[in-house]
Amino acid sequence: MRKIIIAGNWKMNKTQIEAIEFVNQLKRAIADIQEVDIVVCPPFTALADVKDVLLESNIGLGAQNLFWEDSGAYTGEVSAPMLKSLDVQYVIIGHSERRQYFQETDATVNKRLKSALKHGLIPIVCIGETLAEREAGKTFVVIKTQCLGGLQGISSEEMKKIILAYEPVWAIGTGKTATPQQAQEVHAFIRRQLQEMFDEETAAEVRIQYGGSVKPDNTNDLMSQPDIDGALVGGASLKADSFVDIIKNSCGVKT
Repeated sequence: MRKIIIAGNWKMNKTQIEAIEFVNQLKRAIADIQEVDIVVCPPFTALADVKDVLLESNIGLGAQNLFWEDSGAYTGEVSAPMLKSLDVQYVIIGHSERRQYFQETDATVNKRLKSALKHGLIPIVCIGETLAEREAGKTFVVIKTQCLGGLQGISSEEMKKIILAYEPVWAIGTGKTATPQQAQEVHAFIRRQLQEMFDEETAAEVRIQYGGSVKPDNTNDLMSQPDIDGALVGGASLKADSFVDIIKNSCGVKT
């Protein structure tokens, strides 16, 4: 049974003081939860402070991006060794906002992914279609293209260490959410694609999150789908009460 993983992507939100206050609240509220993996992904400026608060807790620390080189003249970038020095465990790669605003491509996703794996980080690789692509009936073509390009050159053993996040771009920050059935349909397609690219065992082992206006009141229905193994949560992860409710509503779903 794949263990559900709930990750909060804070995006460009929270100062160091706000981040410390938030994770202290979160830590107290979910200290006893073990059946769900929990991750928070603060901005780079808060990683060190959040790391200190999360010591010996049940919450993993993630970053929102990384560059593919270990060091060099790349002003403004952050490398995998830098993240590892802060005890970061997870890293989001290829988020739709990176693709939309910062020219992220499947090729650069692939380079970031290989760097993350090289340095022992757990990648959360995002894939998903825009509204125009969905309305044009291109959802599965887009997903297949992103899987083939982003995961090129990855071995089966490496794939088992990767988390995928299906995020329909039309449902991010819009208040719209794919229905559980719509989300399941795409998650099942992704798993079949992994089976074609790798093998049945690998496809069955990989965890696939859903991301796109996840809220406490739709969490249970989404997590109940057979191929949905968690959530990459945006706006609802910025408030402790809603993020805690999402985590708690994910408990016991896969029994």
